[in-house]
Amino acid sequence: MHYGLALPLSGIDGSIERLVDYACAAEAAGWDGVFLEDYLVYWEGTQVTFDPWLALTAIAMRTSRIRLGITVVPLPVRQPWKVAREAVTLDHLSQGRLILGCGLGDLQDSYFGENSDLKQRGAMLDEGLTVLAGLLSGEPFSYQGTYYQVRPLTFRPAPLQQPRIPIWIGGFWPRRAPARRAARWDGFCPAKLSTNGEFEPFTPAEIAAIRSFLLTERASLDGFDLVAGGISPHDPLQARTQAQQFTEAGATWWIEFVQLASSNAQELLQHIQQGPPA
Repeated sequence: MHYGLALPLSGIDGSIERLVDYACAAEAAGWDGVFLEDYLVYWEGTQVTFDPWLALTAIAMRTSRIRLGITVVPLPVRQPWKVAREAVTLDHLSQGRLILGCGLGDLQDSYFGENSDLKQRGAMLDEGLTVLAGLLSGEPFSYQGTYYQVRPLTFRPAPLQQPRIPIWIGGFWPRRAPARRAARWDGFCPAKLSTNGEFEPFTPAEIAAIRSFLLTERASLDGFDLVAGGISPHDPLQARTQAQQFTEAGATWWIEFVQLASSNAQELLQHIQQGPPA
């Protein structure tokens, strides 16, 4: 099991400098990864929003070990070739520490006339992933699709990570389409909505069910990441017990959600400095 922190794209009390400081504190405390979401307007416009690529670049320049991830890039409303260029640059600057998550995107972050048809977004995501992987291969590539066209070229430099930068797919469970899509790539970062439309955490049993479904879609899960996320109990023993349950269920990453609304910045820093649950 690897342990990551999902830090707020709004910064720490609105400060991008403190966000970078907290990511550095996470590395010092033994966390394995820091992850940012990708929004243009964070959480319905109620908070300050920073760019995840620039924030992760700043973190990369001040760290040496911790993995850096985006969960997830809304690829249907981004240019795949621009994402590819940003990804390969960050992969080099971080010495091969980037994890790239991609998904349909959050319809709440639609302020600029983005396509809101989920079926069409799904088709664009699949084409976009093909384009992204082809450009990141470092080999000659061209593409003619419904939504994207790429004239023959070789996109250089290739990423440091080979055979490619890990690509995780985000999506809601128990919908099967996102999991099927994820099975074709390197990891699945699932989310779950309650009956009233609020995000809620998975149980270990649900993670085990996702793992079983993924095994029906691919021959092996060797080298494949399955992400569980939530908030660990404050009690260290309970936190370790929960982490062990998710490990036994088949999760390879636990990503801790950071919520400034429920704790002040100093309490958050202390939580980070305590290190991961296990």
